[in-house]
Amino acid sequence: MNFIFSFFNQPAIIIGLIAFIGLITLHKPVEKVLTGTFKTVIGFVILSQGGNIISSALTNLSPAFESAFHVQGVIPSNEAVIGTAQKLFGPEMALIMAFGFLCNILIARFTKFKYIFLSGHHILFMSALLSAVLSTLGFKGTELVIVGSLLLGAVMTLSPAVTQPFYRKVTGNDSVAMGHFNGISYCLSPMISKLVGNKEHSTESIKVPKRLSFFKDNTISTVLVMLILYVVTYLMAKQSVVLKLSGGDNVVMFAIMQAIIFTAGFVIVLQGVRMMLAEIVPAFKGISEKIVPDATPALDVPVIFPYAPNAVLIGFISSTVGGLLVFALLPFTSLPIIIPGLINLFFVGAGVGVLSNAVGGIRGTIIGGIFNGALITFLPALMLPVLGKLGFANSTFGDADFAVVGIVVGHIGEIFGKIGVYALIGVLALIFIIGSVIKTKRMAVKANSEEPVEAAK
Repeated sequence: MNFIFSFFNQPAIIIGLIAFIGLITLHKPVEKVLTGTFKTVIGFVILSQGGNIISSALTNLSPAFESAFHVQGVIPSNEAVIGTAQKLFGPEMALIMAFGFLCNILIARFTKFKYIFLSGHHILFMSALLSAVLSTLGFKGTELVIVGSLLLGAVMTLSPAVTQPFYRKVTGNDSVAMGHFNGISYCLSPMISKLVGNKEHSTESIKVPKRLSFFKDNTISTVLVMLILYVVTYLMAKQSVVLKLSGGDNVVMFAIMQAIIFTAGFVIVLQGVRMMLAEIVPAFKGISEKIVPDATPALDVPVIFPYAPNAVLIGFISSTVGGLLVFALLPFTSLPIIIPGLINLFFVGAGVGVLSNAVGGIRGTIIGGIFNGALITFLPALMLPVLGKLGFANSTFGDADFAVVGIVVGHIGEIFGKIGVYALIGVLALIFIIGSVIKTKRMAVKANSEEPVEAAK
């Protein structure tokens, strides 16, 4: 069990193993296999370390943010839930992770949903959620593992699938998909962006006066925006709070350095993404040719950041606005108070920003981002009571898919019992079957429509 946990807790190893298998199946020489494998692993580690730097900088900002704007409540945190879940359902979680990953591969192999989910930490989080929810519905032992694995494999396939039409607008192809359990937000936000925006006015072609042309440099624009955010927040926060965070250093200098550290993390993420994609995409052709035909790797959200760096920043800021709006409204409801989590707002908001910009430009990115921030703050408020019944007091997941899966499975189980959960699995199976048939017919129609063109040539 410990090996399974360790394996999925090291996504760099998963990605490296996939690259290794792909290069082997392509019959690459030993030196190419070693080079491609290690560069993939190192690229992912660079990406992860950049993400950790960003998370650390935002972690130092959060208490000051709460103090400056007088906010109190529960901050969504996947990691906080996991700590308790592992103690209660450790063996079940490990087996669900392993067999869920296998289910994902089998679905990709035998249906037209060709997405292989490779974000190990999110597989861990979802297995914890399913273990907790299903156990309260009476599932135990082997039955819990089987049902949890089937649900996990289905979600690992569907989440990238609903996002892919918008992901394709960004990348121009199906070489990579979204492996981050916010598929609902990554789908709905761009849909809204498309309705209200104009893709011709891209965030990446913002016109600025010549003397302000340095704003076109994404690194400079990011650091300037974050400098304003950090300095204003730290100056408005209680002195006792900021002195504790800064360790007694000058508050303004500490805020400036945190903004610079955040920006450095962002630059590192972009570099890691470029290095990893340069190796994993060609290597994955071996998987798609030999093991799972036409398979697409679903990778963590930072992979999409380099396609529209300005949209990353705009998506984050607008998502923060949306989160704060819902936070302001929650006291007038019977729901728990959720403090918008800056780490989630950045990573999910950034992804939403890039996807929304591709279909709705600047205006769509802003409105889609506001919707996203509102959604990923409201859904944890709905999820918290469900987790409270499971013994996870003051803890809730911060991503949209976790909330929706937990709420849907939990309420179906409460109303219909185990039969309802098995019926849900049946419905998911029908989705894959019917979806595959529809995709097959569309491919046939497309092929037939192209034949006359080829003949004319």
